[in-house]
Formats: sequence, C-alpha cells, structure tokens
Amino acid sequence: MSWLFYGAGAVALLATARAVSCAHAVHALLYLITSLLALGLVMLSLGAPFAAALEVLVYAGAIMVLFVFVVMLIDVGPESARQERAWMAPRYWRGPALLAALLLGQLLVLLLWAPEPPAAAALPPLKQLGAVFYGPWLLAVELGSFLLLAGLVAAYHLGRRD
Repeated sequence: MSWLFYGAGAVALLATARAVSCAHAVHALLYLITSLLALGLVMLSLGAPFAAALEVLVYAGAIMVLFVFVVMLIDVGPESARQERAWMAPRYWRGPALLAALLLGQLLVLLLWAPEPPAAAALPPLKQLGAVFYGPWLLAVELGSFLLLAGLVAAYHLGRRD
C-alpha cells in the first residue's frame, strides 16, 4: 500500500504545483480540485476513510461553492463569455483529466486488492462519534451554514443584471 500513498502524494504535489502556476483561474481550480481528491486518497491509503470523506466533501465542496460565488460576482460580458468558451477546449482539460484518471486507477486498485477492513468492534459507535463532532459545536455549525446561505443570496443579488 505504500506505492498507493506515494503515487497519490505525487499526484497531489503535481496538481498543487500546477494550481499555483496556472494563469487562468478556471484551470487552477481544476488542478486544485484534483489535488484535494489526491489528498483524500492519501488519507484513505493511510487507513482514515472518514477523514478522506471529509477532505473530499468539505474542501472540494467548499472550493466549488467559493468558485460559484466568484463567478456570480464577476460581470460576464460577451467578451468574457467568448473567452470562457475558448477555455473549455479539450486541450485545457488534458492535465487535470490525466491526473484524475491516475487517481481513479489507484482508488480502484485500493478497493479491489485492499486487505480486510478492521473489525466493527474496533470502530467507535456512530452515535458517540456524532456527539463528539456536533455536541458542543452544533451552534457554530449552524451559524456557518447560515453565513454561507447569506453569502449565496448576497452574491446573487449583487451579480444579477437589472
């Protein structure tokens, strides 16, 4: 399993380097999402499936929400729409697609030839795990969701055309 860890780590490093060095925000975002997926696979290969799921859901999801906010706030004119159509050409998707295909292959190998999962007794009960995560922090989680909702509504109203 160490080859899976190092392979996903290499993909994460390459994708992160491309995300930092890309001139266009859309391309950088694609590489950043690939990097976050690779980090999730690294955590999965280390035996932390819950942390891997949180990595993909929270970070990749939060990045996508942030991107939606930015797109809604930018005034998209005819020139921007033409440029965006040009950026959607397949040649710009080759790099992220290649790295994502490499990650998919590694994930399939992990799922098909992985050793037996740990016994159910070794895992904490889900109710206890939920109480630890959301017990004292329930109000903070709910306030954060309301802040995201308020940001979405504000971005819509600020970005719409009259």
